[in-house]
Amino acid sequence: MTSTLWVTIAIGAVLTGLAFGLRPYLRWLQAREARQAMREFRMRREALEAKFFDLAAARGKPRDLRWKHCDWQDTVTFGRDLQTQLLTAFASVEIHFEAVEGGDMEDVEAVGTIRDATAVFHYQKGRWGTGGKALFNMNPQDALVRLAGQFEAIDRIA
Repeated sequence: MTSTLWVTIAIGAVLTGLAFGLRPYLRWLQAREARQAMREFRMRREALEAKFFDLAAARGKPRDLRWKHCDWQDTVTFGRDLQTQLLTAFASVEIHFEAVEGGDMEDVEAVGTIRDATAVFHYQKGRWGTGGKALFNMNPQDALVRLAGQFEAIDRIA
């Protein structure tokens, strides 16, 4: 065999080795990022909750209701977007509303009913943030089940 053939075979073997070795390395990197993100979420949770409330209340949804306050629950489930690989936290929250004066909901008794929801947070470029999006009438586990084609669950890692 010629030396060119040996070089070609050697390069092919190295590339194949890299391809098979790269996948576990990338999984390890993702797991490391997830552990770091989960720790950071726990440390910054109070500030993230306040930011969520401010943004969600400013959205004006549901219509003719004003956000009074949120009672945050302990349950948080983490997932990874299957397309973008973006980490997401789904946090359980009970939301309290009041009717906007003069609005269509002013005389509706159900306005005072506490709403179970899941608050959504995203981890991007090493930081947690939120757009103030709430998924109503579901807990964090339900949210991951409903969004199974979009998100995969990430087990809680120390």
